[in-house]
Amino acid sequence: MSQDKIIFLGTAGARMVVAKQIRASGGMWLSLDNTNLYIDPGPGALVKCMARKEKLDPRQLDGILLSHKHIDHSNDVNIMIEAMTEGGFKPKGVVFAPADALNVDPVILNYVREFVDDIQIIKEGQTYSIGNITFSSPIHHDHSDVETYGINFLSSKHTISYITDTKYFPELSQHYRGDVLIISVVRLKHSQYYHLCIDEARRIIEDVKPKATILTHFGMTMIQAKPWEVAERLSQEIGINIIAARDGMTFELD
Repeated sequence: MSQDKIIFLGTAGARMVVAKQIRASGGMWLSLDNTNLYIDPGPGALVKCMARKEKLDPRQLDGILLSHKHIDHSNDVNIMIEAMTEGGFKPKGVVFAPADALNVDPVILNYVREFVDDIQIIKEGQTYSIGNITFSSPIHHDHSDVETYGINFLSSKHTISYITDTKYFPELSQHYRGDVLIISVVRLKHSQYYHLCIDEARRIIEDVKPKATILTHFGMTMIQAKPWEVAERLSQEIGINIIAARDGMTFELD
């Protein structure tokens, strides 16, 4: 898999959307500079890889990344490690995760940790590399009681920023300035919960002015509002290419 692309294996956010599988919750597969990285393998990640017409072979993965340990982002991490390493018989790959995903009520089982070449702890302001890409975790997000980080990816041709779950704070847009901006937008309107709403996403997009923005990780209020229509209106209003991700969607970076 050499073509640069992002494959959305699930666009569900919030507990009820995931629990009822109103949308799939498999996370994202990033192919960049001949490097394959699975991001946030939530419930159904492996099933969605295998169910595609052109199957995604976990053995082609170079690594797996968790932005945080909530179940909609981490549920399938163990089976994806097993699939990547052929049940542990062919150890390979790197797993990146915040410390609490490994040490406090851990979501990565001890026995599968031996199947990978390395496990690296994501910390604020750090830079990492895997294959031919580098990425950084610029700032700690304000997301309930778990350690959470967004990611900036850098390859020879592309910069991609991923803003995962967080309460809004003004510094967000300063730290995520990729040409392609992926934002988890769980809620249509602001609430007391630790997730972004569409107005907060708009502030970020207007500040960053990326070449393309992809909205994903939708809760019930966003789904009821038809996220593709929300994205289209927002795109027309501010003059920036904004799309709502669909389950199974492939976004070609080239």
